Amino acid sequence: MSTYSEQLGGYTGTISSEITETLRDAIITGEISQGSKLSETKLAKDFDVSRGPLREAIRNLEGMNLIVHVPQQGARVVTLSMELILEIYDTREALESKAASLAAANMTSVEIDELHRIIDAQSKHMRDNSNSYIPAESDYDFHDTLVRGAKNKVIESALLRRLYPLIKMFRYQHEFASTSTTNSLQEHRQIVYAIEQRDTELAGVTVKRHIIRARDRIERRLTSIVGDKNTKRAS
Repeated sequence: MSTYSEQLGGYTGTISSEITETLRDAIITGEISQGSKLSETKLAKDFDVSRGPLREAIRNLEGMNLIVHVPQQGARVVTLSMELILEIYDTREALESKAASLAAANMTSVEIDELHRIIDAQSKHMRDNSNSYIPAESDYDFHDTLVRGAKNKVIESALLRRLYPLIKMFRYQHEFASTSTTNSLQEHRQIVYAIEQRDTELAGVTVKRHIIRARDRIERRLTSIVGDKNTKRAS
């Protein structure tokens, strides 16, 4: 991702969509920190635009859950508390397991081949890097392809537009959450097998288990971090 300052100016699409992309990337990477207040005056000056497209961009980001409006304070970047992260993963579990069931019924052979291609690339990366991890972007590609294969626009919008930006933000800003393990690769294989067999129940259960395991790992790690911070303050 380019930095916020590097992307100012030089727009090729609509102004509001370019501003949305630039601010989205800056929020996800932490260049604009969690809880920061967004000043329309400053942003309009930075982008050299009127308030209209800027406000549209802020509304777009609010739709992605990256910005919240606080009474008497205005627009602020969301703060990813442990409670919010776990709620996001609970919601993802429900929606993506349903998406997997639908994908088992609706995915085309071409889309299933794409899942195999992604898994093969993940496997190669892990072999080339001593079985260390799956890159986050490859993991997103896998789940993005699965969700789109469900052919359900409501689930697709809820996951890809409203939840995944927050998951990307969390994983980008927390090193321990930015990669997936060898177990994740095996789970990806099991998911594709279920979809290939057109087993809607197995596909849903396999994805549900996959996300629950990820959520449990995150909860353990976040709890450990909070505990370490409390111990340091008490000492």
